[in-house]
Amino acid sequence: MAALNPDFSKLKALFINCTLKKSHQKSHTRGLMEVSMNIMKSENVAVEVLRLVDYDVPVGVQPNMTTEGAEKDDWPEIYKKVSDSHILIIGTPIWLGERSSIATKLIERLYAMSAMQNEKGQYSYYGKVGGCIITGNEDGVKHCAMDLLYALQHLGYSIPPQADSGWIGEVGPGPSYLDEESNARNNDFTNRNTTFMTYNLLHLAQLLQENNGYPAYGNSRASWDDGSRWKFGNPEYR
Repeated sequence: MAALNPDFSKLKALFINCTLKKSHQKSHTRGLMEVSMNIMKSENVAVEVLRLVDYDVPVGVQPNMTTEGAEKDDWPEIYKKVSDSHILIIGTPIWLGERSSIATKLIERLYAMSAMQNEKGQYSYYGKVGGCIITGNEDGVKHCAMDLLYALQHLGYSIPPQADSGWIGEVGPGPSYLDEESNARNNDFTNRNTTFMTYNLLHLAQLLQENNGYPAYGNSRASWDDGSRWKFGNPEYR
């Protein structure tokens, strides 16, 4: 039986808010992200949050876009935070039923680093856990979550059960998550899902850390390049 009071204090979580608003502006996505952040902080998880729009991050799929002509690229420094974290949570508003353009840029820049390898020769995001938080005033929470979680797992992140949460208001102009008239912070469905998502992320990250990630048998790019094929191509198993 799992411990009643698991110790998550060795975990690090990075929240990246993909709002279109810079930090001096109120972000409703940040408001919902704080529900998850506060749970993690109360469980002694090291939590960091940043807004990608505050940084000079050019579009592109290279590790450092200054090699492609960009004057400045803050992504390599942000990637250090990504690499140092056990959990990545992407927050995004919904625009025209889709994740924000900033969230798309984040996924593309994460993709730029996905061929890098860890100490086992696996792709760099193996052993890390991902989730997402969505807010908006139109339909699209599940659609945006589907896109983000697919992208994260394709890059190598592990996705636990129910790894997304969201809140949407009435379709069209109206109160958003942090507006008092929306009463969103008392929405039981959103609060429950955000709580479950947070603990599922913590549990899976804890399991992976305790087991030193995934075994390298059958999934190491370095071993494949050295000629290992495990049971692939063995006529006994055809």
